[in-house]
Amino acid sequence: MNWKAFEKTEAYMLSCMEDSAHDKEHIYRVLYTALDIASGEKDVDYEILITACLLHDIGRKEQFENPALCHAAVGGDKAFGFLLENGWTKERAGRVKEAIAAHRFRSDKPPVSAEARIVFDADKLDVTGAIGIARTLLYAGETGCPLYTKNSDGTVDDGSGDGEDCFFREYKRKLETLYDRFFTRRGAELAAGRKAAAEAFYTSMRKETEETYRLGKEWMEKLAE
Repeated sequence: MNWKAFEKTEAYMLSCMEDSAHDKEHIYRVLYTALDIASGEKDVDYEILITACLLHDIGRKEQFENPALCHAAVGGDKAFGFLLENGWTKERAGRVKEAIAAHRFRSDKPPVSAEARIVFDADKLDVTGAIGIARTLLYAGETGCPLYTKNSDGTVDDGSGDGEDCFFREYKRKLETLYDRFFTRRGAELAAGRKAAAEAFYTSMRKETEETYRLGKEWMEKLAE
């Protein structure tokens, strides 16, 4: 790995990101997880893998400004242009772009390259694990996905009812679906352990917030007497 090129790529990544520590921490967790996964895979080009991990979320700022955009597509295009300007060939820059696009893989056609599969696995391991749940919980209000939604009759939906926008049900859905879509042996191994931890965290979080709501409701009823 060319460390001067790495530092320049890292500086570019930081310049593209919002001034948010949790987003930057996510980048490095994905990078380190990807390197762990890559150690058990064959024919991995580490320069492409590391570069794709560093740049995989650089389109988020544009998506925040225009939610209709896909930050993976935007980030892939930005990364492609940056790499061409810094001496990469179109073929290698295109492989980085493909790996970046793969971390938001939603089609029936799975990622092809080893690097793309690893980036997908590493990203999903981070965002659907206990750390990802905690981070989403912390920023839920900003993303328009509240912990509780108020029903028309004045009651509160905490995810156990039939509301559409509840944080808890959405995260449970992610836990049930994304952990079944890993492309590498090591990614699947890590997912098996993290799924149990994430589900335990999810259960404890539900219990804590439900208890808080119950106690608050009891106090309001006492005050109303």
